[in-house]
Amino acid sequence: MIRKATSRDLPAIAGIYGRIHDAEAAGALTTGWLREIYPTEATARAAIEAGDLFVLEDGAEIVAAARVNQEQVPVYYEVNWRYPASDDEVMVLHTLTVDPLRSGRGYGRQFLEFYEAYALENGCPVLRIDTNARNAAARAMYARRGYIESAILPTVFNGIPGVNLVCMEKRLG
Repeated sequence: MIRKATSRDLPAIAGIYGRIHDAEAAGALTTGWLREIYPTEATARAAIEAGDLFVLEDGAEIVAAARVNQEQVPVYYEVNWRYPASDDEVMVLHTLTVDPLRSGRGYGRQFLEFYEAYALENGCPVLRIDTNARNAAARAMYARRGYIESAILPTVFNGIPGVNLVCMEKRLG
């Protein structure tokens, strides 16, 4: 089940972030994220307060989280999008995280399905996602779901310097 996150979910979400950072440090994952910079508990808290953080539960356990809203990051305005759209037609997925202890079970795909349905329900036929160019697993998952890479831009992203940000998009309908 996917639902809006509440403050009660903060420890579980921060735990997922921590396990992702641990896996990155051990060489088991490559996200390009940095512990103490992004994502952090403060990242999740701000999204919960904004009312746009969602969690995926398997039973009573939170196994994935993501922020879904219409906030396009500033670098998006430098992209020559294949599907130009007004801001009110665009939905953005931010910080999709799946607990590395539960990876390979389709939770990322389930979240993308939710995101696409949510966008349509909210009148947004254009979807945008970004990821660090180093994150080959995310790029491949998004491509399998029909997202196309529109640009790779060097930037400082969420406080992380030297990111080559892969901007991806999909049009629904």
